Amino acid sequence: MKRKREGEGEREGGRERERESYVVTILSRSHADRNVYPSAGVLFVHVLEREYFKGEFPPYPKSGDASNDPITFNTNLMGYPDRPGWLRYIQRTPHSDGVLYGSPTAEHVGKPTIIEITAYNRRTFETARHNLVINIMSTEEFPLPYQAEFYIKNMNVEEMLASEVLGDFLGAVKNVWQPERLNAINITSALDRGGRVPLPINNLKEGVYVMVGADVPFSSCLREVESPHNQLRCSQEMEPVISCDKKFRAQFHIDWCKISLVDITKVVMVHSNRPDPGTGILPEFGEYNPPSESLKGRDYFSDFLVTLAVPSAVALVLFFILGYSMCCRREGVEKRNMQTPDIQLVHHSSIQKSTKELRNMSKNREISWPLSTLPVFNPVSGEVVPPIHPDNYETTSMPLMQTQTNLQNQITIPQQRPSGWCCRRLLHYRILSALLCVNVCVRL
Repeated sequence: MKRKREGEGEREGGRERERESYVVTILSRSHADRNVYPSAGVLFVHVLEREYFKGEFPPYPKSGDASNDPITFNTNLMGYPDRPGWLRYIQRTPHSDGVLYGSPTAEHVGKPTIIEITAYNRRTFETARHNLVINIMSTEEFPLPYQAEFYIKNMNVEEMLASEVLGDFLGAVKNVWQPERLNAINITSALDRGGRVPLPINNLKEGVYVMVGADVPFSSCLREVESPHNQLRCSQEMEPVISCDKKFRAQFHIDWCKISLVDITKVVMVHSNRPDPGTGILPEFGEYNPPSESLKGRDYFSDFLVTLAVPSAVALVLFFILGYSMCCRREGVEKRNMQTPDIQLVHHSSIQKSTKELRNMSKNREISWPLSTLPVFNPVSGEVVPPIHPDNYETTSMPLMQTQTNLQNQITIPQQRPSGWCCRRLLHYRILSALLCVNVCVRL
């Protein structure tokens, strides 16, 4: 990245000089290559300190204020988008340092690994870059024959990578194991082993796997995990009884059911014949010959007929067949009457007439008015009181008896019919009932 030139005159007058020194100004923003020399089979940790890159970015706007710009890092193998398979990177927040860690193997010995580290200032959006050259060295101690992997429940991977914490853990293991040589081989987050992200309560941690190697066999304390009693407790999801757990408990909570003890001297190596991956470059097939510009035209009329015209014709035929069946094949009332016997039509007509007459008679039937709607009167004075009273009417003298006689201001009450009228109506009902019974018997 280019440095900001101070002064407007210098910026206007130095255009040509800037083009000539373009490469030089870019390198001024990039650190020189930094070389590290890790050993194969031993844990490698490299901290990307934010303070190391703050000098590459412009100062904070307010003089005197501490610069606390959010800075993130991007790491990749030079010429590739990602890091090597053995190298991992972690940074929790933009205000914390990044950490590169991993365990190189003997396959990487003698092959310099160049890691491009790019720092991003999230306030000014400026970048700074430098290269980290990892020269992996061989060691006679690799691999250590006895390896033990511990699962620590109360640690995150970035906490365990701190030199003080890792040193305390190795010291506790050395007190239990009593080896001559003890090295940390690898550190892996529990999330990389399929673990779940813990809930943000009670200061829960993700957990971390730490593999250490030594040159002497495992101590009796570490062998206690393999006892049948402790294996049974582990199968029942109970903590095993380990005599040396108190040496770790003060700072490290170890899940002894997940400890792994490996003796490399007894492991049978299985060599598989893997195919040669090759160079990763496709073979040469010559130049690509695109199709010529003079392409033949294509007639889409037949495709149109098959796709649209044929289904439309079939749908139209089906529409006419359905319309003819629903509209032109109906019998009609006249045809139905011609195919029906006359006696059945007469019976049906008489039943219809009788039903219609009964319905008309039921509509014309008069019923006495409800007594609750009639006016009331005082039995002593004979005064008529309407059902709805004015506001100034005294309700204490309201009579409780209701009248059934006609007065001047009352509604006309239907008069009782003479006795002969009921006899005639009863006779009429009986005649209609007999006629209906005859019609039903004839139809049966």
